[in-house]
Amino acid sequence: MERRGFLKGLLAAPPLAARLYAQRTRGLPPLAIREVKVIPTSAGGRYQWVFLKIVTSEPGLYGLGSASNVNQALSVVTAIEKHLGPFWIGKNPDRIEDLWQSTNVRSYWRNSAIQNNVLSALDAALWDIKGKRAGMPVYELLGGKVRDAVPLYAHADGRDMQQVEDNVRKYMEEGYRHVRAQMGGYGGGGMIPPGQGSRPAAGFTGPAFDEELYVDTIPKLFEHLRVKLGNGVKLLHDVHEHLTPILAVELAKRVEPYRLFFLEDVLPPEQIAWFRNIRQVATTPLAMGELNTNPHEWVPLISERLIDFVRNRLSATGGITAAKKTAALCETFGVRTAWQEGGDNDPVNQLASYHVDLSIASFGIQEENHFPPLVHEMMPGTAQLKGGYLYGSDGPGLGIDLNEATAAKYPLQPLETGL
Repeated sequence: MERRGFLKGLLAAPPLAARLYAQRTRGLPPLAIREVKVIPTSAGGRYQWVFLKIVTSEPGLYGLGSASNVNQALSVVTAIEKHLGPFWIGKNPDRIEDLWQSTNVRSYWRNSAIQNNVLSALDAALWDIKGKRAGMPVYELLGGKVRDAVPLYAHADGRDMQQVEDNVRKYMEEGYRHVRAQMGGYGGGGMIPPGQGSRPAAGFTGPAFDEELYVDTIPKLFEHLRVKLGNGVKLLHDVHEHLTPILAVELAKRVEPYRLFFLEDVLPPEQIAWFRNIRQVATTPLAMGELNTNPHEWVPLISERLIDFVRNRLSATGGITAAKKTAALCETFGVRTAWQEGGDNDPVNQLASYHVDLSIASFGIQEENHFPPLVHEMMPGTAQLKGGYLYGSDGPGLGIDLNEATAAKYPLQPLETGL
């Protein structure tokens, strides 16, 4: 009877993190959001970063979130300042799920990139606040660690096969076990030089993409890498949605002998039904999701087991709260995560992904993204990359801060446009 009573009490008890949070906040007045600040910055480079700072009624307590959108940064700024920011004032930041849901339906139309950027920034900032108030890293509030660090994959490129091989070797020597191999950037291996090939009179004369050339060339690259490097390194490749569906099927078949860790974004979200065709003829592991914004894009791919890795960007799909739910779905159907964190992403979103990665069983791999010294100075607590792994600061909340004065020195600059 004593044992049964003990177990009954244990099952009824709230999780440890919830109990500790309650202890730390007992007797304090309820929190309220007092100020919403938008902090856009280029961070001294070509970045288009938009950070959200949620200031609470508790002196000195605030949270940071990422609303970065490289192509529509100023639209995100306006959406926060003119529409959703005023809606949050006075709300209780402790109620993360409630605020997530009410914000999601606030604009009536859902799942646009800008709406999700704003929602994700709010979500990360609220988790940051809760972690700081609890005196814990966010991953502890999410269930605690299931790994000690986050393994990364690196990005190797080159003008030709030999240079790609050399760059893969460099990352292997640094400790990376997973390396993405491209040749000549996205579309490389399938580009016809300017002025060459069949061209209409007075038409476009710049570099042109030939998908059949690409599908012929890329398998030869991976054949070369396997012959020279063996099977010890796990190789990845990003198609970046360049192919028509039938040639996407063909490429997945042709690279099958070279045992890729995954083939990424072989199709755009508009053509996800074609993943069924690929699954029927090829065992090449597939990753999908860099352009995802709507659950109807990734839920069928996961639930029908049509992909092996989901590649959502946290700041484009709902933040930490949405990522935890997606990861739980992945666990149910045997799919793994590989959140999109490269290129124009920022340190706040990288750490949001890091905290989710540390706390989920369905983790697969994390994309590396390193930042210049100025960014580390501007954002103390920016994660460190060591030996192919990502390490956060283990400070409370997300573990990162932002020097607003430094950020203000580097306002957003217009992006270069044109073909």
